Amino acid sequence: MGKKRIVITGVSVISPIGTGKDVYWKNLTDGVSGIKPITLFDVSKFKSKQAGEISDFDAKIYLGPKGIRHIDRTSLLVSSATILAIKDANLENNTVYGGDDLGIVVGSTYGSIDSISSFDFQSLREGPNYVNPMDFPNTVLNAPASRASIFCKATGLNTTISNGVTSSIDAIIYASDFLRMGRVKAVIAGGVHGLTHDIFWGSHSAQILSGSIEGTPEICAPFDKRRNGLVIGEAATLVILETLEDARKRNAHIYAEVTGYGTAFEPKMAVSEDYQIHGNKRATLEAIKDANLTLHDISYISANAYSGKYGDAMETRVIKEVFGMRANLIPVTAIKSMTGECFDASGALQTVAAVMSLNTHIIPPTINYKERDEECDLNYVTEKTTLPVKNVLINSFSRLGNNSALIVSRYKQ
Repeated sequence: MGKKRIVITGVSVISPIGTGKDVYWKNLTDGVSGIKPITLFDVSKFKSKQAGEISDFDAKIYLGPKGIRHIDRTSLLVSSATILAIKDANLENNTVYGGDDLGIVVGSTYGSIDSISSFDFQSLREGPNYVNPMDFPNTVLNAPASRASIFCKATGLNTTISNGVTSSIDAIIYASDFLRMGRVKAVIAGGVHGLTHDIFWGSHSAQILSGSIEGTPEICAPFDKRRNGLVIGEAATLVILETLEDARKRNAHIYAEVTGYGTAFEPKMAVSEDYQIHGNKRATLEAIKDANLTLHDISYISANAYSGKYGDAMETRVIKEVFGMRANLIPVTAIKSMTGECFDASGALQTVAAVMSLNTHIIPPTINYKERDEECDLNYVTEKTTLPVKNVLINSFSRLGNNSALIVSRYKQ
């Protein structure tokens, strides 16, 4: 007996380039950039001044006006995205699954940092007796997932994955395994990253932001020779996963199938380029093997590339070593050129983009690619391209040792 098939029956996106899958997809394929001057906090003293900011977000539209005053931005983003996903999957009234049959897995590593910082600052400045106790729940790492579960009444699985950039892909993998074990009927999985001053300041001080080093331009240009660092973005992106059997029982619309995934941790990645490539390769090859596919079956690669000088070149090398002679033929695209590096949500953004590609046969472009780099010489998609799309490989890599790869495929009955 083969393993249970896992399908995607709902998607939701709140991103710098639009809210809702249709707006997101149109702007993504049209090459619209969501990177703009930051308005959420003061950046006048910093060299870098832009981000993939969600400028039109109003949680009351999705959650109502009551009970959200003391919930932080990250939790509001993912809770709102949860409501959108439930609606998209036609589970709004949840008459098919009982509460214990519905779970949620959220990738969130940095979601509580701003709340922790504000809470600690207030307690140190005014004393612990003057801290608002309503603000304390925001300081725990699992707050975004827990808040989202409360709003959508998911009383089954509730898990937070904290693996940095790979978190949302890892959340989808974890949820898929949980479904295959028969522990739940449906899982809302993905990631969230809210733009906060703490993350921005820390990244700027570490000089990993584009433009943070004197004399360098502020640009998000994956694989381009001018690239010099990431531009931070924010997003909340989720997919609803079910077994094929359960999805058919409720006559759900099936967007795509999760056919394979691979993970690898490489402890020496931070100190050795060779080890980083080795870890990335292991995850990619494991995903292809798990999907029971060959190298020729991959329609295109959704790259992790975030406009990093070393990271983009490293990913190019990985693709060459994995795909060999076919490496220069397979299309490669990097949507972070439009959304920025959304950390915990990036992999989920790539997944929804891949799902939409499978349903439209359109590959979104990598924008801002103008100057060729000898170290980055693959078949990068720079304009919206129409091709038969059957299987999409999604890469998600971290400099801290985590490597994850996911394959989503066109659904076949």
